[in-house]
Amino acid sequence: MAVASRRLSDATAPLSYDAASEAFADIFSGRVDADEIARFLVTMTDRDESADEIAAAAQAMRDRMIPVAAPANAIDVCGTGGDGSHSLNISTAVAIVVAAAGVPVAKHGNRAASSKAGAADTLEALGLDLDRASARAEASLDGIGIAFLFAQKHHPALGPIAPIRRAIGRRTIFNLLGPLANPAGVRRQLIGVARVDYLPTVAAALTRLGAEAAMLVSGDESLDELSIAGGSRAVRLGAIGSGDERVTPDLAGLPHHGLDAIRGGDPAFNAAALRELLNGAAGAYRDAVLLNAAGALIVAGRAADWRDGAAQAAAVIDDGAARDLLDRWIAFT
Repeated sequence: MAVASRRLSDATAPLSYDAASEAFADIFSGRVDADEIARFLVTMTDRDESADEIAAAAQAMRDRMIPVAAPANAIDVCGTGGDGSHSLNISTAVAIVVAAAGVPVAKHGNRAASSKAGAADTLEALGLDLDRASARAEASLDGIGIAFLFAQKHHPALGPIAPIRRAIGRRTIFNLLGPLANPAGVRRQLIGVARVDYLPTVAAALTRLGAEAAMLVSGDESLDELSIAGGSRAVRLGAIGSGDERVTPDLAGLPHHGLDAIRGGDPAFNAAALRELLNGAAGAYRDAVLLNAAGALIVAGRAADWRDGAAQAAAVIDDGAARDLLDRWIAFT
């Protein structure tokens, strides 16, 4: 316990990758008591986590997760959460649309933490059996091109940490790790980050973790997705190029909408809205999904630009392919 305590007490300055790896190994092994873990996490948050610390923590999660085999070209679309927007489930809808466009999607997600309905809550309200969806994830990816990887089922090492995080009652490094620890080991990702100043840091961590291609995005309104209201900052890395860009709905040929137009509710409300979207309903939700799906299709190497990606996404909604995929997925579980 003494060695572990010393490692965790030295977090007032950024830790090296190796030191952070040892600290998180101690945390996950149960060699550190709850109060020490809480102090360690809060100290890191107060000074902002470094790329090495984020990468080391994500790798520690990867080393302990229950993995899922996936096609080499599978992608994930996932945000860090915590943006407080209480919007409809954008990334969940994007996952379905992108999979209907022919890109395998291993969607990592969980129940709501700070919103009213997380990906798991809304998919469950739509009729997806979460236990069977995780148990049959590999077959689902292989057979219909989409799977939901329920975080609670694939990251048992996080179980003992959950009460500590609840007691802290604020954001910690663990809020950044979900998108970086996909159980399918995807190497192409669209990742939403609520804090725009964290984009370069998370991008550096993802590079260290071996990403093949990724786009990290943050809406102007501190959204962990591309904003349909104003604009967004996007950081590309890997096979789709590198560097920053400014993304607005206009690039995809889409109008702007106020955030109130995509305000969500409880799981039943969000599930009904997603159904309406896949049935062809026009409006802000559709346009937000088209914009973010365009980003995902760029990451997958399937779209030449934002307008092309949005057009592909619109096509699979309008011809019923996305709706049919959801129905097949529910029936599969």
